[in-house]
Amino acid sequence: MRTRRHCLAALALAAAVTAATTVTACAGHSPSGTFAPPAPFGQNWAVQSLTVDGRTLTAPAPAQLTVRDGRPFQAVGNYGCNGFSAEVSFDGPVMTVKPRGTTDTACPDMEFETAFAKLFRGPLTFRQEPEHLTLTAAGGDSISLTTKPRTPDAPLTATQWIVNSLISGDTAASVPADAAGRARFTIAADGAASGSLGCNRFTARATVDGARLTFGPLATTRVACQGAQGEVERTLTGLFGSGPLTWKIQGDTLTLTGPDAKGLAAEAASAAE
Repeated sequence: MRTRRHCLAALALAAAVTAATTVTACAGHSPSGTFAPPAPFGQNWAVQSLTVDGRTLTAPAPAQLTVRDGRPFQAVGNYGCNGFSAEVSFDGPVMTVKPRGTTDTACPDMEFETAFAKLFRGPLTFRQEPEHLTLTAAGGDSISLTTKPRTPDAPLTATQWIVNSLISGDTAASVPADAAGRARFTIAADGAASGSLGCNRFTARATVDGARLTFGPLATTRVACQGAQGEVERTLTGLFGSGPLTWKIQGDTLTLTGPDAKGLAAEAASAAE
């Protein structure tokens, strides 16, 4: 009888070990011996934007994130210019990120690079929706990602740009409804700029030097403009005449910013109409 009891105990122990091994395998251990991350991370994600301190920063086209199989899991990606790697662990809907390394290139959009690197570390709660993934830090700042193909940046030249908002520092105000769609301009490949300031038409010479765009003296028609159209026209006339402007294009949106942090945002006509 003692031998029978010992056999039954051994069988029970073996069954428990087998069950535990099966549960472990179902939790992410594949037959090949690798460990797979939770389902949302089994693909490449393009970074759309960051939300930091209530501000939205649009991601440069190269910004992306992938989590690779392994033990521990490895996150690799691009901050927008510099590549990075990190060690990642999961606990339910929370991923914990431990940065490991990054390249060290001087990049044109260091604000986004720095914000992304600061945000993508420590515990992040993840939430998946169709074609979208959101990573949220404890303070509420977040990273928005998508599986959709990125829209190529529109070219600065040979594109008709429609002014849709006016910028002052960190704030942007939509163009008044009475003037919406009226202010638009095009810069030809030879530097000839032309368009409408919201009421009067203009022509000028434009010079591009890296991230700087400078308009020469404006030649305009002489219609007396009133109301919202006149206000937009005076703002744009002052902006174009303020010296070198910093320009940046992300997708179909062009931003021009003057030395006093005032500027405009314009949308490529093909996307706006």
